[in-house]
Amino acid sequence: MISSASRIRQSPWANAVLAFVAGAATSLSFAPYDLWPIYPLALALVLWLSDRASPKRAFYLWLSFGLGSFAFGISWVHVSIYQYGGLPLPVSMLLMALLALYLALYPALAGALWVKLALRRARHWNALALFPALWILTEWLRGWVLTGFPWLWAGYSQNSGPLKPLAAYIGTLGISLLLAMLAGSLVLLLRRRWISLPMLIALMALAVWQAPHHNGIERTGNTVSVALVQGNIPQSMKWDPNALWPTLLKYMDLSRPHFDSDIIIWPEAAIPAPESMVEPFLDNANKVANLNNTAIVSGIVSLDQTDFYNSLIVLGNAHHHQQPAGDYQVNGSNQYRKHHLLPIGEFVPFEALLRPLAPLFNLPMSSFSRGAYVQPNIQAGGFRLAPAICYEIAFPEQLRDNVTADTQLLLTVSNDAWFGASNGPLQHMEIAQMRSAELGRPLLRDTNNGVTAVVDEYGNITARLPQFQEGVLTANVDLVSGVTPFAKWGQWPVLILSLSLLLLHLIYHVNKKYK
Repeated sequence: MISSASRIRQSPWANAVLAFVAGAATSLSFAPYDLWPIYPLALALVLWLSDRASPKRAFYLWLSFGLGSFAFGISWVHVSIYQYGGLPLPVSMLLMALLALYLALYPALAGALWVKLALRRARHWNALALFPALWILTEWLRGWVLTGFPWLWAGYSQNSGPLKPLAAYIGTLGISLLLAMLAGSLVLLLRRRWISLPMLIALMALAVWQAPHHNGIERTGNTVSVALVQGNIPQSMKWDPNALWPTLLKYMDLSRPHFDSDIIIWPEAAIPAPESMVEPFLDNANKVANLNNTAIVSGIVSLDQTDFYNSLIVLGNAHHHQQPAGDYQVNGSNQYRKHHLLPIGEFVPFEALLRPLAPLFNLPMSSFSRGAYVQPNIQAGGFRLAPAICYEIAFPEQLRDNVTADTQLLLTVSNDAWFGASNGPLQHMEIAQMRSAELGRPLLRDTNNGVTAVVDEYGNITARLPQFQEGVLTANVDLVSGVTPFAKWGQWPVLILSLSLLLLHLIYHVNKKYK
């Protein structure tokens, strides 16, 4: 059997196929499958295949892994490109392949550098320190370069796994580091390097340790009643001017039976028009919410002079549960403007060049301006909410920088109708759950057609609506106090550790070379 394994490792094509299959299998670690052990096992397999390869061969092995991972893991992007982008199927598939190829460059870079820098007589260091450090630094780069695409970070595979509670300490990227160390440990065990056993025992101890009970977060005993409205507006009607008023009336009709809630949430761009175009409706909704001692938080398009923003506004009672008059004003201070815009969907790079080429580059509302990176929490019914609109929830540092000690709830709104019945909305939901686990705050997620849900301060869904149905999700949400270690320090400890391990390795490598 050992000789058979050796023959497999000596075949470049067999290795590439195995690496591709391992990468494709990692999609099963994420929602909706949640088979979390697959990810470290897949990493360990490709590590084992590449640890005696040349840097060039390791690059192609990890490129194959990345291609499999992203071609299958984010295949849902194809739905929006083909169905709503107006491109022929072959062109859509080509764009999807190019995106997967670009994203695969990051694990390929990590794998090639690992082999290039590895020390022959320090396999334990190579597997347990060097590879995890390179993996984390390249994952972080993928979440930053060209505005970033941090989807499918390894740590998200633990949304249903035993390491999830550690998000409050080290964040999703820190969990990725532990998974890379676990993969290295497994490879060492295959080589009968028993030094990896302490690492495995430590990881198991972390998994058993009741981290949530020591993360600095406590429930206050107070609750807030919320109603999350899921309108289920077809994407084909979303920006149709003839559907504007039926859409507005639908949201009001769905909300009316729930005016006894403290806060009512409408999803991203629930009001698909600039504030000035629907001012009579907003004025009426503001008065109705005020009379019922509630607040309505709604997605809307806001216009400031000549700049359009993807925004959230608050109608009705903002600063207090009961107040004489709702204080909503067009372009008022109690609103949030989306900062991290989605390329192509909300802004078009090289606009003058790309817009004439295809309908994909001319989607409705694809010329938004950016809001500020740090903005005050919005206030609704006397409660403070830290918002993130759609894609922004995938960026942990941005949300962390907008959460203060006074923040009571996290709020994310989205319209995932662009992605149909694919896995995209479900992966989006699991990403939102990890933000809640990191920051130790309950999270409200309201969407046009799902997944609409309430998440507790540990990142667990406590209530949700079925997808693709209109409805209203009501819940009493427990409020908390305290600050998690991740909220204090963010990703910096993990990044500094990874960079330090790499620098120590480089210093040793250089000294040994010129000694």
